[in-house]
Parts: sequence; structure tokens; C-alpha cells
Amino acid sequence: MDGTMAAPGSAEEAGVQQDRVVPAEEWLQKWAAGKTGFHKERGHPLLQKYLDVLVNGRSGLRIFFPLCGKAVEMKWLADLGHRVVGAEISERALREFFSKQGLPYREEAVPGVPGARLLQSTCGNISLYCCSIYDLSSAIIGKFDGVWDRGALVAVNPCDRQRSVILLWWSPPPLPFSLTRSPVRFPGPPFYVPEGEMRSLFGNQCEIKCLQTVDDFSDRHRDWGLDYFLEVLYILKFN
Repeated sequence: MDGTMAAPGSAEEAGVQQDRVVPAEEWLQKWAAGKTGFHKERGHPLLQKYLDVLVNGRSGLRIFFPLCGKAVEMKWLADLGHRVVGAEISERALREFFSKQGLPYREEAVPGVPGARLLQSTCGNISLYCCSIYDLSSAIIGKFDGVWDRGALVAVNPCDRQRSVILLWWSPPPLPFSLTRSPVRFPGPPFYVPEGEMRSLFGNQCEIKCLQTVDDFSDRHRDWGLDYFLEVLYILKFN
């Protein structure tokens, strides 16, 4: 870590990232260009390591993946007997998920959401909505037993964080998060979300516990101009 970096949560962070807005078109361009190197091809090791803690002995859970992309963890959890629901604006990402996982699927329109599509595995245990996450509601996709956030909160524009958090109130505990922590001078995404902001967003409604912090720095991050890259796994349990 560069000792000259501004302290997390400083005014410099606000100046660099707080006003940054990534339009949907930019995300679609990233998917089209293959510039989405945030997925773990073999699944996220922290989810695998702490799965027993997160599911707490329960089976057949309904788990939400906000901004799911083509995360392989969706098939892994479905194979364990859980039901997975995802939301992703990139149609390319969702089709690549089903193709790479060798899963047949059906497709249909989403009532009440113009232009949205539901891509669902033929066995029905994976349902992925292709649309803006802000177009969805519990009336459309129901409620969940938990959420696996693998970088959604750090991907949404800082000005939309509170709006995103409201969507997650659909789900009772546990609510696991894997947050990315990058240098505050990095414009993002991923955006830096300090623990203090986590507690501001969620602390009044739930208990927040950090399970592990890992150094995930790689050549890809160096190419981005980063000096370090950490991931922090939190579990949020609603009161």
C-alpha cells in the first residue's frame, strides 16, 4: 500500500469517486469488449469457504445475485439445491452464463417491465432478469432468503448506493457481501466503500460482521494503475 495514499473515507475519495457516474451504455460496452475481469472462473473462494456460515444449516434457499453478470457461483449454489435469481443489464453476460455452464434455458418477457427479459433454466432453479435492477421490485421477483453481493454495491454509482440498498431490504438474514477495496485515487468502478459507509447504509437495521479480508492484487489490477486491491467479506444479519 502506498503510504502517500489519502486515508480511506477522506475528502480526496469524495473528489475522485463521489461524483463519478457510469451510464448503462458504458457497462454494456465493457461486456461487449470483454473488459469484465472481475469474475472468478472457478467460483469465489470466500463464498466456498464460508458457505456453511452463510446458509446456517438451511437448505433450498432462494438467493439473489444483484448485478450477477455470468457468475459461476450461481450454478454452484443451484447444484447444491438452492434457487438462484439474478439481475443483470447485459444480455450478453446472461447468455454467456448459460452457454458456458451448458444449461438449456427458456426466455420470456417480464410483465410490467418494457424490454426486460427473463432467462430461466429449463429446470427452473436459475432465473435471471435482463434489465436494470432499478426496474425490479419484490412484486416482480419476490422475496429472498439471502443475497450474495459479489461486487454490486461497489459497482453502482456512488449517488445510487442508497437506492440500491433499498432493493436489498427484500431479503431477511443472512446477507453476505464481498466488497472490493481499491485505492481512493482510483476513479472506479469498482468504487471504494469504507466500513463506515457500510454501517451508515445498513447499521440501523442489521448486525454487520467482517469475516475476512484478503489481498486479491493481480497483474490485472496493476494494469489498471492500482497499487493494491483488497476484498472484504461481510455478513449482514438483520435485526
